[in-house]
Amino acid sequence: MGVVVRPLAQRHWFRHSIPLAIFVLLLLYLSARILGALSGCESGAQACIPEVLPPFQVQQELGALVAPEREELPCLEPQGMLGRMMRPFRASLNPAGDVELSQYLAGWRELVKLLAPLGSIFAFATSEAFTKVQALEARVRGPDAEHYTSLAAMAAWERRAGLLERPGTAPRDSARSSGSRTLLLLHRALRWSQLCLHRVATGALGGPDAGVQCSDAYGTALAPHHPWLIRQAARLAFLAFPGRGRLLQLSCPGTTEAEARTALARAAGTLEDVYNRTQGLLAELGLLQLA
Repeated sequence: MGVVVRPLAQRHWFRHSIPLAIFVLLLLYLSARILGALSGCESGAQACIPEVLPPFQVQQELGALVAPEREELPCLEPQGMLGRMMRPFRASLNPAGDVELSQYLAGWRELVKLLAPLGSIFAFATSEAFTKVQALEARVRGPDAEHYTSLAAMAAWERRAGLLERPGTAPRDSARSSGSRTLLLLHRALRWSQLCLHRVATGALGGPDAGVQCSDAYGTALAPHHPWLIRQAARLAFLAFPGRGRLLQLSCPGTTEAEARTALARAAGTLEDVYNRTQGLLAELGLLQLA
């Protein structure tokens, strides 16, 4: 007689609340982990596929924009937000057709500074990218620095030393990835950043907002390398993406919308040049399947 029987409704609620709570926690975990994966495949992702697309060619779509009256916008000057990023990236393209790693990484540092204030999804992505930048910088400045002056030199050295991963495999500890694999993941993130900025700069008035355009860029550049759950969580995260006006204001402050769009398109063009050079080298060296 001393046994207390729970009401049927209470037991029913308790039985169904557990899987619901697990689902919510899983979604929150995926959102945090997966947004960080925007800069490349996670080491345990089995659904990653090799890059097989040719170098991406961005069409110039600035015909509808009004050219700025000023000869050079402040944000494009050497100390401007975009100028600080463009200068080292341009310098990374040496006349011999290679990519200088120290300048490439300096450009990435400035790109992180540009993207980090633009919202939580960029904060996660740039945090992950910055970790990879630091890992490569440790090699550029480490005891084997003479072999890490450029992309081609790094790949040749790591191949001779047996440091390159076998295609389709990933190190258990991402910190032990080869420099070539780390650069490949940064390379994919650079494409996403370039596509996102270009589409924000050239999007038609009244057309899709920045969140839609950068989500589409993610679908082109990174989604093919991510498992299904990561792709779904990333698409949800883009719903909270800042608008085009906010992106333009932060990237080129104190200018008109047309001026900011033109400046951002020029910056995206620089990223495209670096992407195309890097893509060609990675393909030539047989490194596109490292991750």
